Amino acid sequence: MNKEIKEIFKNIYKIEIPLPQNPLKATNSYFISGTERNLLIDTGFNQPECRQAMDEARRKLGFSLDRTDLFVTHVHGDHCGLVGYLAEPKTKVYCGDYCAQALMGKHDWDQFEALIMESGLKAQGFSYDVSVHPGNKYASTIIPHAEIVEDGDILQVGNFTFHCILTTGHAPDHFCLYEPQHEILFSGDHILGKITPNNTIWGTPWSINVDYLGTYLENLEKIKALEIKTVLPGHRDLITNCNGRIEELKNHHQRRLQHILDIIGDGKMTGAQVASLMKWDIRANSWDDFPPAQKLFATGEALAHLTHLVFQDVLVKELMDGVVYYREA
Repeated sequence: MNKEIKEIFKNIYKIEIPLPQNPLKATNSYFISGTERNLLIDTGFNQPECRQAMDEARRKLGFSLDRTDLFVTHVHGDHCGLVGYLAEPKTKVYCGDYCAQALMGKHDWDQFEALIMESGLKAQGFSYDVSVHPGNKYASTIIPHAEIVEDGDILQVGNFTFHCILTTGHAPDHFCLYEPQHEILFSGDHILGKITPNNTIWGTPWSINVDYLGTYLENLEKIKALEIKTVLPGHRDLITNCNGRIEELKNHHQRRLQHILDIIGDGKMTGAQVASLMKWDIRANSWDDFPPAQKLFATGEALAHLTHLVFQDVLVKELMDGVVYYREA
């Protein structure tokens, strides 16, 4: 068996699905072999390389899709892109409501232009064809139905009892799966190892009414309260010190919040202006050299932190000529 497929525990296999030309490099899909039904967690993008890797894994592990259900941790294309390709008539697709609506073709990108305008990106000369956004370009084909899970739901797969844990933040309805007997957490993108999950605002800067970063931080505490020996994340390596990693993630965001306050000072700035002055782990000489998709992700990250500071009454925002500015409260 090649290095892309590895048995992590008895009847639990990690499958690396490559993400070509993507800084994440690969999505971790997990196959759980059951008695009556199997479960496949997350899928990779809807692109040829991902389909080929998944088909190869199916052959090597010897499972059929008519006996396998799918669990999608969240709506991002690198986690749900192959759902339509994989799902058979008997396949149940488990996910949160937001993700289900997207998979059934009931979401659109109407707010995208407003986000570019209100964030200040448009004022910087930024333009973007939404059709090439990875979440759109490599999205799943539409499926007729999805099984919507809620916080506390239980899925039984063979000898494993998985508890569905709502961990909103990285996505509006991100879910982790927790197996208490073996103290295993499938964390999706809620907790990653050497990289930090991207947080954005899932709306437009002026009208957003949810503090997604604040909710993310609260849900880190929710996971910290569990007995966990091993975290199986959506990307990169397994995590054996869950609480230690949670503290690192919390500290990262606290440093980033302070950095943003230092950037704004006693001035007034847009989300894009703040993002352009923040420190990013990317190979680019300047903000102007950022690839368009990375510039969008960075601005979304800045806006999530700015919005959190507004919710904390540390900053206030104002709308001027269609652009949202942030300043000290």
